[in-house]
Amino acid sequence: MNVNANEAEEALATITAMAYKMRRAAADNGAHYFLILWGIIWLLGFLCSQFLPHRTAGIVWLGLDILGAFGSWWFSRFRSQRVRAPGDAAAGRRIGLFWLALFAYCLLTVWIAWPLNGRQLAMFIIIFVMIGWLAMSFLMSYSAVWLALFVTAVAFGSYFLLPDYFYLCMALVGGGTMIGSGLYIRSKWRLA
Repeated sequence: MNVNANEAEEALATITAMAYKMRRAAADNGAHYFLILWGIIWLLGFLCSQFLPHRTAGIVWLGLDILGAFGSWWFSRFRSQRVRAPGDAAAGRRIGLFWLALFAYCLLTVWIAWPLNGRQLAMFIIIFVMIGWLAMSFLMSYSAVWLALFVTAVAFGSYFLLPDYFYLCMALVGGGTMIGSGLYIRSKWRLA
């Protein structure tokens, strides 16, 4: 198949327009709210894992996860009432279903691999979240791929090289990257 320069430019323009629409739909559907919420949860949860006894940290994580699930549900309901275009609502539902399916597969994987210690469980969850982040990045903004790869590298590096500071690294880098990405999306993608 031969493609001339004009056809190549048209195809590139179509791809660029599609990426723009996906970013805009994600911003309009409140992707930044989810990133900021879960970034705060990671920050607090991993700090608790670093500084509190294992059992206490587990209870705090359970509470934070319930809060995060409720907050995610509330954000999605709140945003669905304010969506501007039917296509944006459909894209938001697909994104939500993707994350729900990914979460279910993470639970199944943990169930098969059980018993795990706290750091191993955290790594399973981090890996699945970063897979989801990569998938969303490939659809919306290639620049976010590097953030997912960075968080993954820090997770593996601290897991193997700094095990005593693993949770602290994930609080600051994992949670901080999510919060920063949410703030970036809020400020840049909505105006794009």
